[in-house]
Amino acid sequence: MAQGARDQSEARARQGQSGHPERAVVKSEQDELAFRALTRKITQARGLACDSYKDRCLRRRISVRMRARGVHTFADYGRLLEEDALEYDLLLDALTINVTKFFRNVETWRALAPWIEGLWKARRGEVRAWSAGCASGEEPYTMAVALAETARRLGQPALLGRARVDATDIDRASLERTRAPAYPEAAFTEMPAELVHRYFTPEPPRRPVPELQRIVRVLKHDLTSEPAPAAPYDLIVCRNVVIYFDRPMQERLFTLFADTLAPGGLLLLGKVETLFGPARDRFRLEEPRERIYQKATPA
Repeated sequence: MAQGARDQSEARARQGQSGHPERAVVKSEQDELAFRALTRKITQARGLACDSYKDRCLRRRISVRMRARGVHTFADYGRLLEEDALEYDLLLDALTINVTKFFRNVETWRALAPWIEGLWKARRGEVRAWSAGCASGEEPYTMAVALAETARRLGQPALLGRARVDATDIDRASLERTRAPAYPEAAFTEMPAELVHRYFTPEPPRRPVPELQRIVRVLKHDLTSEPAPAAPYDLIVCRNVVIYFDRPMQERLFTLFADTLAPGGLLLLGKVETLFGPARDRFRLEEPRERIYQKATPA
């Protein structure tokens, strides 16, 4: 290709297929306006604080539903929501879905075990824990197993009933699955086999034993707009949740956790999440690799 023709071709590529850069700009602006209108509509209709989520996360997950319904623009999808109330539920599921499994990153739970034992001894078994963003229940039941194992190691299994794990989420389907827990074999690939046999039914779909189910309380809760469901907590686990929010909302959540934890309480974040902002000074990073923080006790 001659240099002149190549230059013209590259210029057209930069301008867009139409060859009119101003049209591309207008289309981009229209797309942005339609996206903002759509997120406002979702917030008003279902109370989800869309403006606190990262844009790329929102766009990606909304696009999943758009493709599923054969819709190509945000404006058209907004009109679809007005006509189909069920689509709101499906969209909310897509926006809040969180992939998890039992004892995910098992090394993290091994590192957490002695800290939980310390809490158990200090609280005489009355440990209050919060799974903030519980998805389909694997995390809160992992926490329940960790508490049960602590009671067993200390020869105090009868005290397990004094513990409690609050499992919260905004997603309707996640809460339903947590209230009626039944899990396929794939959910247990990281969980030590002896714990699976000890705390779950033998045949899939596996269900937690009654002792675990009795200490897990399932609650609907919106992290972005509601106070903690109870306080104080001794352990808060919120893994791979805050990463989806923008920085101001992350700071607000970290402050919420700091306010809600009892002195000496533990906060477990995801491995790619880091505590920052004003709340950072209220914690010590005890296990840097596993993101285990302990709230400082008053001097």
